[in-house]
Amino acid sequence: MKVYEGADIRNVGLVGHGHSGKTSLAAGLLFTAGVTNRLTRVDEGNTITDFDDEEIQRKITISTAIAAIEWKRSKINLLDTPGFNIFINDTLASLAAADAALVVVDAVAGVEVQTEKVWEFAGRFSLPCAVLINRLDRERSSFERTLENVQEVFGRTAIPVQLPVGVERDFTGVVDLVRMKAYTYTADGDGKATESDIPANLQAAAQAAHEALVEMVAEGNDSLMEEFFDQGTLSVEHILQGLKQGIAERRIFPVLCAAGLRNIGSEQILEFCVENFPSPLERKQVTGRNGDREVTRQVSDSGPASAFVFKTVADTFAGRVTYFKVLSGIVKNDANLINSRSSAQERLSHIGALQGKTLPPVQELHAGDLGAVAKLKDTLTGDTLYDKGSPIAYPAVKLPEPSIAYAVSAKSRNDEDRMGNAIARILEEDQSLRFYRDAQTKEFLLAGTGQQHVEVVVSRLKKRYGVDVDLHAPKIPYRETIRGTADVQGRHKKQTGGHGQFGDCWIRMEPLPRGEKFQFVDEIFGGSVPRQYIPAVEKGIIETAERGYLAGYPVVDFKVTLYDGSYHDVDSSEMAFKLAARKAFRAAMEQARPALLEPVMNVEVHAPVEFAGDLMGDMNGRRGRISGMDVKGNTQIIKAQVPMAEMLSYQNDLTSMTQGRASFSMELDHYDYVPAQQAEKIIAAAKAAKTGEEEVEE
Repeated sequence: MKVYEGADIRNVGLVGHGHSGKTSLAAGLLFTAGVTNRLTRVDEGNTITDFDDEEIQRKITISTAIAAIEWKRSKINLLDTPGFNIFINDTLASLAAADAALVVVDAVAGVEVQTEKVWEFAGRFSLPCAVLINRLDRERSSFERTLENVQEVFGRTAIPVQLPVGVERDFTGVVDLVRMKAYTYTADGDGKATESDIPANLQAAAQAAHEALVEMVAEGNDSLMEEFFDQGTLSVEHILQGLKQGIAERRIFPVLCAAGLRNIGSEQILEFCVENFPSPLERKQVTGRNGDREVTRQVSDSGPASAFVFKTVADTFAGRVTYFKVLSGIVKNDANLINSRSSAQERLSHIGALQGKTLPPVQELHAGDLGAVAKLKDTLTGDTLYDKGSPIAYPAVKLPEPSIAYAVSAKSRNDEDRMGNAIARILEEDQSLRFYRDAQTKEFLLAGTGQQHVEVVVSRLKKRYGVDVDLHAPKIPYRETIRGTADVQGRHKKQTGGHGQFGDCWIRMEPLPRGEKFQFVDEIFGGSVPRQYIPAVEKGIIETAERGYLAGYPVVDFKVTLYDGSYHDVDSSEMAFKLAARKAFRAAMEQARPALLEPVMNVEVHAPVEFAGDLMGDMNGRRGRISGMDVKGNTQIIKAQVPMAEMLSYQNDLTSMTQGRASFSMELDHYDYVPAQQAEKIIAAAKAAKTGEEEVEE
């Protein structure tokens, strides 16, 4: 592939809700530009940007893929991103490499939940945006209705620069409202347009839309406003100039038309990206750090080389493939750069451009371009690579914590030996996953954004690494505590043939505020318990509390005061006092009104407004307490506190209640008492499990 300078590069994120047609649109753009020799299709599993086995099987985008398009002496790096909520974190991470976003909206469904979310992501990176109303060839599609919806959610500055020619199955082209020309496409899907005059039935609508566009362009520019007042319009050259400036400043969000599956509108989309989206060199300076000092770099070839790693892919054959954006200088093949996190030197052998799963080799990449390199030793997503002598570290993208965890267990000893390494490889690729061992339940947990997310990981473990694991709901990490006080004696006395065992202690037990865990107070005076045995008393209580009293869960938030006791000169020992403390603890728990605690989660649900009533009713049914509500555009945001035990199946239930149009996140907030009815069931189940274990041992 030819080497391009930054001024001729456009890095465009293709974002939008799932099933809005992003991948089909990308396939059409690639075919129109001559990258592919035929129009590939998602349902045939042969598109350049959906190449992973899981994506082909599920017919959805799971991970961002990048494809380069050469169009009229320019290069467009197209980032085809996921649109479903469980994979949306990858979209957020990948937009760090984009310089503009094309927000794809379905012409039937309109603005959906994830559309609003990716719009927010684009705003977070200050990306210029255009809205593309796609799938206008579908039955019941409507440009007018969808445009009204777009303007209702995103504001009046979302303004058409195109109008559709024809409706539904008769959609055949677009009207360019800047040049006031029509471009029609043939049914063979070659993506080539024929220019003509605007059809008579569209002339009035096109003129009105043209005037609205001209007025919007003139609004933000004093010289253009003057010209507009003097002449009542603007020249095409000045419209283009003002439009590009308005897009770059995020004052104007142009609206385009297309039908990705039939490849209608693709030529105009490519023209629009090259003409109107900014090159990386036109974006603001990039800011990083060198130790405690802030460092800024201009995106240009003249500075020292630096690159930000925005994605890592685990390839079965090539190993770890690192995707990076050159933010300053020129990165050459076989360059030696320093990793800002580890200070390790990395040699970039065989750098390549990005074309789906293939990496066409290039000799160098200029500032602003995207590239990839395989087999770096110590570089992960979020790292910065810099030229020796010019250190800089760019900020990594902060992703939300996973919302749900599942327990994983290897199916065989062989799988167990290889599971850790295989999961580590997948964690390098997907930074929104977590893998850890729960200290309380002793289970290995794999946490992700939803059940399907975790299931995809399990499938990849088997297909890529031959590791078979079982997936099941995790145990709830209940805890136990006390509500009352107790004052008891713990006495251990055992006489044998030789030395006996003797330990005697008096303790007071009382509850502590939630989250205080455990306190031990020594109030021994006069040597009733020798100093050397007091730590043994504390240890005995801690060890017994770990094993629980009601249902085998750790006891927390209590205070023990050791205030008296007695000892024997010969028979007393640390072990004797530890055993005495255990007896004292169990006696105190009997009196101190023990209770079960359960984890309560902060839950935030984003869903279309029409589902709000059903979702709140469902939350109440899960013993949840609504803590707040908000509306953003068409999205209802519900905040609630819900016991973790009630949330294990929520992902599937939410999908079914909202036809997959909602998402949620949750994090631990606090522990609270389990209601008596539920507590009885938990205690009974724990006792039954313990009885079963004892029978097996016998």
